Amino acid sequence: MRASRLVRAELMLGYMSRRLALGALTVFGVSILVFGIMRVLPGDPLVAIFGPDGFTRLTEDQRAGYMAELGLSDPLHVQYLRWMGDILRGEFGRSFFRSESVADMILRRGPLTAQIAFLSVLLSWVIGLPVAIVSALRPNSLADNVVRFISILFLAVPGFWLGMLIVLGLLFAFGYRAPLTGASLLNDPWTTLQMIAGPAIVLGLGQAAYIARMARSSLLEVIREDYVRTARAKGVNRRAVIRLHALPNALLPVVTLSGILLGFVLAGSIPVERAFGTPGLGSAMYTAVSERDVFVMQNLVFLYAVVFVILNIAIDILIAWIDPRIRFQ
Repeated sequence: MRASRLVRAELMLGYMSRRLALGALTVFGVSILVFGIMRVLPGDPLVAIFGPDGFTRLTEDQRAGYMAELGLSDPLHVQYLRWMGDILRGEFGRSFFRSESVADMILRRGPLTAQIAFLSVLLSWVIGLPVAIVSALRPNSLADNVVRFISILFLAVPGFWLGMLIVLGLLFAFGYRAPLTGASLLNDPWTTLQMIAGPAIVLGLGQAAYIARMARSSLLEVIREDYVRTARAKGVNRRAVIRLHALPNALLPVVTLSGILLGFVLAGSIPVERAFGTPGLGSAMYTAVSERDVFVMQNLVFLYAVVFVILNIAIDILIAWIDPRIRFQ
């Protein structure tokens, strides 16, 4: 038994090494893609900085001087290598329009977006799993049809639109507006909760629809397996069979889906944070795109991509660890 555990541990270590190597290669490819897209976007950074009128008043020498100062007049490969070197040193440049560095922006706004993401995933499980269990145990019933209709509804409703409805409803009905600044999870958890609750609920409802549909399909499939029928034939209580045998096996694809959805929350948080006025990375990305702040856009898009790759690697390793049927070769 101990020898088999050691063999599995060695295989697991090799599997993790391969996944990390593949993840590093993916991040490298993403960095090239992000860098290239940022350089082919229409518009001129100097127009964004000085405005159309100010840009026309600049001489050619002034334009060349400003582009050189920003590092945008160097050859593309030089710009890319300098950017990678800055990232390895933890330096992400500065915004065109603010004195704040991109690194400080990430450290200040990032925790807020991370809290929204994790709370939304938690809500998706709290809402989606019970709904899926009820729906799977009574397929094609009235409750099942209602659940599937609501799931499709929340899949179709845009998050930013639902967020605006919640904001307007709270404002006109109760005169309530969530705080926009001064939140710290450790120093002021109540204010932080007020800031992240709205975006987390909107994103969580959308994810709960995915979780409910995936968990329902998986649970229906597992319930029809022979070992579940055997347990029921032996007189085991139905609830015990579902809780101890069917549900743990049905949750494996749900765990995989949750990791993917957690990465998608980062992109989904952009319009939702804007709708609620939450000062997270989503709002920073929206502002950077509207102002064409190249360095902020470039680094935030790359950060989102890296987080998404890391989440997928972590989910793959977690699934391989908890599911003995996974083969590592």
